[in-house]
Amino acid sequence: MGESPDGTAQAARRRARQVWLVAATVVVQAIAAVFFVGDALGDLAERGVTIHIAVEGLIAFALLAGVVIGARHTRALLHEAKRREAALAVASGALAEHIAARFREWGLTGAEAEVALFALKGCDAGEIARLRGAASGTVRAQLSAVYAKAGVGSQAALVSLFIEDLLEPRGGSAQNAGS
Repeated sequence: MGESPDGTAQAARRRARQVWLVAATVVVQAIAAVFFVGDALGDLAERGVTIHIAVEGLIAFALLAGVVIGARHTRALLHEAKRREAALAVASGALAEHIAARFREWGLTGAEAEVALFALKGCDAGEIARLRGAASGTVRAQLSAVYAKAGVGSQAALVSLFIEDLLEPRGGSAQNAGS
């Protein structure tokens, strides 16, 4: 259901490159801002206050402030992205656990559970048979057993059971399991 370990490693490397790129950009901007602030202060010391130097100084300090604010905001965004990614990983694991619990509750055999999981992923009987190296008739019989044990009549109804579980408030599926 989730990313493979290789996909996770690739995503981590991509995020690390993005963080380094953002950090390098902030460093370059900070150097530029410090240069312009120093230039404005040098001009001020050399020529005194003029409108041109006042505007140049104001712009230089605004650039420096923008770098600081942008860096802080970027750091907050990166932190939030990491938090959401962790929450998604937990939710993904929770869904897998929920599916496994439902399969146990229904008393599915190992083969039926595998077929049901492929059905939840959207595969039809022919695709499931090809993926499992099984006969189409066997898969259709297993799907019928899964539907009967789950109390549904079709693949769409099977999927909708899990969608309903996701949409119900906490505790809702426990009430349904007892009814």
